[in-house]
Amino acid sequence: MDLAAGWSLAGVAASAFLSATIVPGNSEIALTAFLYKWPDWLWPALFIATVANSVGSATSLWLGRLAPRKELSPRVVRGFDRFGPAALVAAWVPFVGDALPLAAGWLRLPVLPCLAWICVGKFLRYAAIGLAMRFV
Repeated sequence: MDLAAGWSLAGVAASAFLSATIVPGNSEIALTAFLYKWPDWLWPALFIATVANSVGSATSLWLGRLAPRKELSPRVVRGFDRFGPAALVAAWVPFVGDALPLAAGWLRLPVLPCLAWICVGKFLRYAAIGLAMRFV
């Protein structure tokens, strides 16, 4: 294993984790830079970025469950009533996506389906980036 690649992949993981919380970040840039330098590491990079970003969202989900009950906007409640945990497939969307796990936790949606949908959305986003890098 290339030591520089290993440390850089750890940087991708840190960026992915922090980007899924309320801390501003841009894990897409970190992943793109990593894949530009080490294109053969596509699948490990996608796995690491997906897991780290999903763990960041899981942290937000947990924090939402700890939050005291207050009114959420009717639009948010309607969205979760309509789609349930599947709404979290959009947890990757910048700005809005950070709030979705918090709201899902606050609404006490079931954890495992929430985590599954979060992982699906995160993976699809990173896979699109990674596959696009194959054509650059």
